[in-house]
Amino acid sequence: MQTRKKYIFLTFLASWLLLFLFGGDQLRRFSFFSGRKAEARRNWPRWTDRSLLKSFADAEELPRDGDPSLLSPRERRAAWLSVYAQSRCRMETCFDFSRCEKHGFKVFTYPQERGQPVSETYGKILSSLERSRYHTANPEEACLFVLSIDTLDRDHLSGQYVRNVDEKIRSFPLWNGGRNHLIFNLYSGTWPDYAGDLGFDIGQAILAKASFDTASFRPGFDISIPLFSKEHPQRGGDRGWLYQDSVPPRKKYLLVFKGKRYLTGIGSGTRNALHHIHNGKDIISLTTCKHGKDWEKHKDTRCDKDNIDYERFDYQELLHNSTFCIVPRGRRLGSFRFLEALQAACIPVLLSDGWELPFAEAIDWGKAAVVGSERLLLQIPSAVRCIHPERVLAFQQQTQFLWDAYFSSVDKIVHTTLEIIKDRLSPHRSRSRFLWNALPGGLLVLPDFSTHLGDFPFYYLQHGYSPSRKFTAFIRAVSQAGSLSQPILRLIQAVSGSQYCAQIVVLWSCEKPPPPSGKWPQTTVPLTIIQGRRQFSDRFFPFEAIQTDAVLSLDEDTSLSTSEVDFAFSVWRSFPERIVGFPTQSHFWDPEQGRWGYTSRWTNELSIVLTAAAFYHRYYHSLFTEYLPAGLRELVDGLAACEDILMNVLVAAVTKLPPIKVTQRKQHKELAAQHAECRDGAAGTPPPGQRSPSAPHSAPAEVKGTAGSRRFSQRQDCLNQLADWFGYMPLVSSQMRLDPVLFKDQVSVLRKKYPSLER
Repeated sequence: MQTRKKYIFLTFLASWLLLFLFGGDQLRRFSFFSGRKAEARRNWPRWTDRSLLKSFADAEELPRDGDPSLLSPRERRAAWLSVYAQSRCRMETCFDFSRCEKHGFKVFTYPQERGQPVSETYGKILSSLERSRYHTANPEEACLFVLSIDTLDRDHLSGQYVRNVDEKIRSFPLWNGGRNHLIFNLYSGTWPDYAGDLGFDIGQAILAKASFDTASFRPGFDISIPLFSKEHPQRGGDRGWLYQDSVPPRKKYLLVFKGKRYLTGIGSGTRNALHHIHNGKDIISLTTCKHGKDWEKHKDTRCDKDNIDYERFDYQELLHNSTFCIVPRGRRLGSFRFLEALQAACIPVLLSDGWELPFAEAIDWGKAAVVGSERLLLQIPSAVRCIHPERVLAFQQQTQFLWDAYFSSVDKIVHTTLEIIKDRLSPHRSRSRFLWNALPGGLLVLPDFSTHLGDFPFYYLQHGYSPSRKFTAFIRAVSQAGSLSQPILRLIQAVSGSQYCAQIVVLWSCEKPPPPSGKWPQTTVPLTIIQGRRQFSDRFFPFEAIQTDAVLSLDEDTSLSTSEVDFAFSVWRSFPERIVGFPTQSHFWDPEQGRWGYTSRWTNELSIVLTAAAFYHRYYHSLFTEYLPAGLRELVDGLAACEDILMNVLVAAVTKLPPIKVTQRKQHKELAAQHAECRDGAAGTPPPGQRSPSAPHSAPAEVKGTAGSRRFSQRQDCLNQLADWFGYMPLVSSQMRLDPVLFKDQVSVLRKKYPSLER
């Protein structure tokens, strides 16, 4: 027993000796130096190469649990808002929404001061603002203000640099520290660094600037605009270069660049490296040193060869024949090349690190451009080669859409800027990103009308929607209805007999009161009488009484059968974005007169469907009244028989498509009887043959006497004034007419759905 106890004691003693010899140091640290261990833990991590790593935060700066300096989320937000309000404006902190509540979104441009120089480009911007539907001449109504001082060129070496801007704007009583002001700028800074400083304090003003740097851009407040030249058209603009059925499967060049090579200074790094990707075959990268006064002093060994190669290629030819175009930064982040590539359907390959792309708040540039990195230039050729041909075509189509919708004229650039700001004021009624990036574009989709895609005529096919199965007959009456024998009463009976008619609305555009209800025929659909203002543009006002997608616009002297109405409506449901109707006319260019001509002769060519008998979507009433500026509506009210031309021009400008003519009976008779005129003659009845479906069978309006000639001349003047306002002729010609199946075929009448159309 004693021996056993002795062995146990020796074993225990040996274990303690071993523990002390091999683990004693760790045991001492654990038992007696726990405070030092905690200190070591706070100094974590201990990198062996700490001197090679950038220090982002010291240990003392890291937050600790229970630290009284750690702010709560609410306190952090309050502190952030305080800083943001002073230096990083946003709409909630630097914009007075109350100014927009009473009169809506109105824009006031400061009156021009005598002797104040304004560049040609800034003059175009001011003109676009004044032509906008939001413009007001009353500053008390204004929600947004734009200076008359030219702030486009803030390079103090430029001849268009305006000095003492700070002193001038502070003297304006409306300036208010820049609050609710919009400032346009294309060029900022000067040699050598071209910094973004404008040379004056913009305060709390919104800055619409080209070549915007993401570091100074205030998201949700500022707006990045494209850099455009002084030759950029005021309105209209040239169309894109990608025509229908003209897309080759593969262009001659894959990737091209032709431009200046900066030898020194900012922007020289990227352009000096472009020669590395040039292979002389499908990748052409050409630069020249010949620019600036002292280029020869800085030229290098490559300059002479580069200058020779530069002259061998035509820039326009390269744009036409290349799939991708390199758009590197210049002295500033943006360049004219960006818009040139968009128009040419040459997919931009952007090499401008830190550039806030134009209208990026609304436009998805990932569908139209390749955004590269200046540091990865040599990877660009292999990257673009990997893009599938189908995606290349989608890119090209998107460039054409964006060019035409937002960039082809100064008007569109300015109006896009205004619409983005307006959307910020009412986020719940703003355009979605889809609407901005799909045809017909954000400028032509009014969120005040609706934000649901199914309410517009453009998205039925894409999203599986369909227009309503009923229509509203909208009849404009300008004379007294005295008896059932009058054309308007026969028209009501014929239209109400259609299985697709939901209601009939009569716009009474005469000062005399409408006949009592007992004088109107009994119909199976509701009949509503609306008192008009006796103006021609009234017929396209968005009346709340119109509840269906389809509107059948009619004149009181129109003669239609129920079968004609039914067939035309079935055609319209297949083409809800177009005007579908019966009487047609056309336009042409008269080289001798140097102006647009207008004819009512019955030919195979058509570009106008008169709204005397036509179907269209009710959304065009909202576009006509709310999108078009007041000046155009005043033009319509001043010229007789001009409103239907304006509606056709508007729809063609939106859809880029011609109207559709449908079958009509050939037994339409000329209406020789004259209707009773309004007392003051403010809204007389259109002459026979001018608005009824029988017009194409009659003689041209220009040979029907003095009244007919005067009306024809007014319509031709209207057409030319509209072309001048839009900046181009939107009307599209067509030779298509749609007939029912088996129309005029020698088969049994029982097999035909609309046999009465052949009588």
